[in-house]
Amino acid sequence: MKLFRAAAIGGMFAVQAMWGVDARAEGALKIDQASAKMADSAMREWPKGVVATENHPSNWGYEEGVLLDGMAAQWHTTANGDDFRYIKASIDKYVTEDGTIKNYHADAHSLDEIELGRSVLLVYRVTQQPKYYKAAKYIYDQLALQPRTASGGYWHKQIYPNQMWLDGAYMAAPFRAEYAVTFQQPEDFNDIAKQLLLMDQHMRDAKTGLLRHGWDESKQMKWADPKTGRSPEAWGRAMGWYAMALVDVLDWFPANHPDRPELIRVLNRTAKAIVAYQDKKTGLWWQVLDKGSQKGNFHEASASCMFVYALAKGTRMGYLPQADDAAAQRGWKAIQTTFVTTGADGLTSLEGTVKVGGLGGSPYRSGTFDYYIGEKTTTNDAKGIGAFLLAGSELAQAGTEALGQGKTVLVDAWFNSQTRKNAAGQTELFHYKWDDDANPGFAFFGRAFQRYGVKLATLTTAPTVADLRKAQIYLMASPDIPAKNPNLHYMDLASGDAIEAWVKAGGVLILMQNDKTNSEFDHFNTMTERFGLHFNAVLRNTVDNNYWPQGTVMVPEGTGVFEYPHQAYLKEISTITLSAPAKSILTDKGDVLMAVAKVGKGTVFAVVDPWIYNEYVDRRNKLPLEFDGYDAAIDLAGWAVRQTK
Repeated sequence: MKLFRAAAIGGMFAVQAMWGVDARAEGALKIDQASAKMADSAMREWPKGVVATENHPSNWGYEEGVLLDGMAAQWHTTANGDDFRYIKASIDKYVTEDGTIKNYHADAHSLDEIELGRSVLLVYRVTQQPKYYKAAKYIYDQLALQPRTASGGYWHKQIYPNQMWLDGAYMAAPFRAEYAVTFQQPEDFNDIAKQLLLMDQHMRDAKTGLLRHGWDESKQMKWADPKTGRSPEAWGRAMGWYAMALVDVLDWFPANHPDRPELIRVLNRTAKAIVAYQDKKTGLWWQVLDKGSQKGNFHEASASCMFVYALAKGTRMGYLPQADDAAAQRGWKAIQTTFVTTGADGLTSLEGTVKVGGLGGSPYRSGTFDYYIGEKTTTNDAKGIGAFLLAGSELAQAGTEALGQGKTVLVDAWFNSQTRKNAAGQTELFHYKWDDDANPGFAFFGRAFQRYGVKLATLTTAPTVADLRKAQIYLMASPDIPAKNPNLHYMDLASGDAIEAWVKAGGVLILMQNDKTNSEFDHFNTMTERFGLHFNAVLRNTVDNNYWPQGTVMVPEGTGVFEYPHQAYLKEISTITLSAPAKSILTDKGDVLMAVAKVGKGTVFAVVDPWIYNEYVDRRNKLPLEFDGYDAAIDLAGWAVRQTK
């Protein structure tokens, strides 16, 4: 059974087929229906991301940014191209052809203005268009002008001198971390860590483990404790901002950076406090976290969603203990029963998000219990819906992460080592790489592995046994030819020996060849033939003018690799000739297209095309719905993880 999803974008409806709740067991791709329906409703409520709220009347701002973060998480989880097109349309109403940003308030020196930059970066990474780089760089450069406290922490805004707010962690740190990776600024991670660790050092209450909303280093504000500079209470959403910032920054933080272990420890301290103050009766969290029994306090939707997201993602990525996932699951169920409603028009709404929360200013906000419980809640607040979508995207992936935690999948960047110039003029690897979100990248295939808790890594040198022992899975795709890479590396005897020894010791090798016009065969076959696999340098399945049926290959269930049936789009492919110990798992029109070999303690999977790259997986190009590349990628990743020793 299919559930048809109607999404309104700019007044036009695009019908998208998605698995219904009662059919989710039919495929490897699991979709959280509550968040999918909420995404649809948001796109109808705010076509092209035109978010008009009381405080932000359709201007550049963080509320729309959080909504688009949620849409991005949905896209990355479901591979529904409508979500990306919505994000791009939202950004395009602000970013002009020369990279100027409309309605950006640079003089305010507000961290809130930074947050929407994450969506600008996403659109750049997908499209590679220079105008988005120019816009992202403008936002990045604003951080260099941001006023700082005496300790080096960012002021939250120009109008809040010497003050760090937890909100600022999410507004600035994930954007800056992603920019630092995208445009090769590794030195930035020292300061990114510093901002987050200053908050942990000065804003955490030792007794409860909770962080207070604000810290005035000068201790001059009326709301500031004269000894600590901290604000009086632990506001739920403020803690939510901080927890989400930590799990999102860690996505980009270098594995060998000296501050990474401390950030993970900070996340664990934060999660411990979050779980401790989850309402035992309902599974939700309070507006003022540690005063649940105090009159006037109430459960708040956005904070509850943020905590569910941080806990679920933290456990999936291996930062937090698996026990924390139970709190996320309980919270998610409570959010849906308490805050989600469905109108007569079939659209879903999110109730119970407090509109604002701040310190000082005019009218004055004291940061006391009475102040926070006096702030009003609203329905369909953009930042609340964004947090809801983030939480749902994680719950859709929950339940399989324990299978691959502690394991690593290594992608080759030696035999396929093509480079390009990014919009900043820097040289970067691309083409079948985990961190490449453009058309030929493997970003979505990487996310398929991450559903199982597997770590992603890249090997930029010729493989040795020592290198390969650090991983359980090694992925090689489309070895270079001179026309594609003048500085290519051919397969050699030493590399073949290392790969063979590693497989025999229990490694899982995934080989994704290409067609004769795009890939090298003779040298590569000297390695693959050790496993009974000879790739034939032919060109099959050419496709004329996007006539999709010419690239159709049906993959049946029960192959021993794919648990579910798939309709694959294999365009311009080679074929395989087999010898022992290799065996075919897919033959089409007399040609072997997929095969498996058991060698020693290890396993080799071979396919004639790297067909699960971004362009034909995430529906950015409106590939017909019957092709289920992301579902197949998740299926294949799960099989590979299960083969590891």
